[in-house]
Amino acid sequence: MDVKDFYYDLPQELIAQDPLEDRSSSRLMVLDKITGEVEHRHFKDITEYLRPGDCLVINNTKVIPARLYGVKEGTEAKIEILLLKRKENDIWETLVKPGKKCKIGTKIVFGEGILTGEVVDIVEEGNRLIQFHYEGIFEEILDRLGQMPLPPYITHQLQDKNRYQTVYAKYDGSAAAPTAGLHFTPELLQQVRDMGVEIAEVTLHVGLGTFRPVKETDVLKHHMHSEFYKIEQSEADKINKAKKEGHRVIAVGTTSTRTLESAADENGFLTEKSGWTEIFIYPGYQFKVIDALITNFHLPESTLVMLVSALAGREHVLAAYETAVEEKYRFFSFGDAMFIVDRES
Repeated sequence: MDVKDFYYDLPQELIAQDPLEDRSSSRLMVLDKITGEVEHRHFKDITEYLRPGDCLVINNTKVIPARLYGVKEGTEAKIEILLLKRKENDIWETLVKPGKKCKIGTKIVFGEGILTGEVVDIVEEGNRLIQFHYEGIFEEILDRLGQMPLPPYITHQLQDKNRYQTVYAKYDGSAAAPTAGLHFTPELLQQVRDMGVEIAEVTLHVGLGTFRPVKETDVLKHHMHSEFYKIEQSEADKINKAKKEGHRVIAVGTTSTRTLESAADENGFLTEKSGWTEIFIYPGYQFKVIDALITNFHLPESTLVMLVSALAGREHVLAAYETAVEEKYRFFSFGDAMFIVDRES
């Protein structure tokens, strides 16, 4: 399977730089995963495609202000750090720029000394393990000093940190937002509940590995980075009930999808579970849990385009993306949404 099979041409001007004022007013492309037919709607119309008994699965992870700017101790050298994973004892795996200035033993000062860090190890792909030192509560210091880790294709400054957060974000831990959920408002979620649709919550702390480019020509040689996930029994019960009664399980986002498909047994049954997943979903994968997917428009040749192609077929997905370009949909994190579903099911 060649990575070029998942390429499409995207004009730069279609990459959304700012979130819309009203989250639910973004456009929605409804893609029939069986026929490839598309409809053009707005996200708030999603309720017209949901049915009583359906189970909508959302990822309640919360993005931390994971980008820090500091200086190398004793110099004026500027250092940028992106927190990736908390290890233990205030040690974090980080992405550091410029890496060559940060050998083991390097000390970095943030916020005039409110926070300091020392590089204690260099791990895979040149990531640094940094031991942080501070007084008080780390999360509060991070909130003061850190910035939201917007993807590199977003060049505008984010005015309101909460706009890179879902309205249901609950548990700190992500280096990137589960962006499909950014379209929901509290009012729309209440409307969904009032219809008799069950909403189940799972947690997957999104790492940057999800968005890293596939550098291998042969897709099957690509290695996914691990991400932590958790499902509580009460939420597993909601999903199992919907499946048992013949209703649809609809994942909000690729992160919810990866969580469900990682945690389920071979029959698609879920129990309370937590752990690390490196699941890589590409065409040929047989889904065990999800029936439909709400998602954004993803980068060409990315693992996310491969995941949606596994659900709807590569030809259908690429044709839909071509239509989205022609219709000037907004792409990526702050862009428009797609609902992949079997309209007849």
